[in-house]
Amino acid sequence: MIIASCELTVMSEEKVKEDPVKLHKDGNTLYELGKYEEARENFLRASELYQKANNFFDATSMLYKAGECAYMLKDCETALEYFLKSADLSFKKGFDRFGVSALEYARDCYKALEDREKVEEMEKKIKEVKAELEKSF
Repeated sequence: MIIASCELTVMSEEKVKEDPVKLHKDGNTLYELGKYEEARENFLRASELYQKANNFFDATSMLYKAGECAYMLKDCETALEYFLKSADLSFKKGFDRFGVSALEYARDCYKALEDREKVEEMEKKIKEVKAELEKSF
């Protein structure tokens, strides 16, 4: 009897999986309520789960949203990390236009951090990527 109970517990625990879509939606709600720290945690966890499921677009989107949360919390260094990760994954997976958006936000973080050299570096990279995108259309 005890063994059966343990087996049921393990089976029911296995069935309870985190849902990245729910985390995503809950993160959006928390963001709209101004609960940026909690929203960021949801977005980061959703990104991990989306990546495990090979849903790379939503994974990049969640990193971007986590960056927005950090930016709203005035934590530009952390925001920068998330925007650069989002851009990197976006470019690796062919989501170039989304990657440009992440780079633009990264540039804004460098501006807030008053790092002129990095701002110029980002501006150059953004310009190069946009030029390549225009060639493809």
